[in-house]
Amino acid sequence: MEHGSVADSTASSFSIMEEDHTLANSVRFVLNQDPRVAFCGYSIPHPADNKVNIRVQTTGDPAKDVMVDALQDLMVMCQHARGTFDTAVADFRANKPMERMDIDLNKS
Repeated sequence: MEHGSVADSTASSFSIMEEDHTLANSVRFVLNQDPRVAFCGYSIPHPADNKVNIRVQTTGDPAKDVMVDALQDLMVMCQHARGTFDTAVADFRANKPMERMDIDLNKS
């Protein structure tokens, strides 16, 4: 949910439900890499709430557009990391045969 001003589209706060520091800090990192962002920060209103508030202030572009771009960039980064991991696992399994495990059922 976006909490913004009708008069100023360059500053908005976004509330994201059912999320925590994991997503909020990642989005904050990506937003702070964007040269269009003048300020970005996040807060969790209460530890019992599964909600984060992310504040974005831009240098001119609408904050909503910058937030959407940041979320898309983060999704691409996660897909790349997952693809790299899956490739490394497949390479490891292809290059190292499974070793036989000897299990002694008589041990206590």
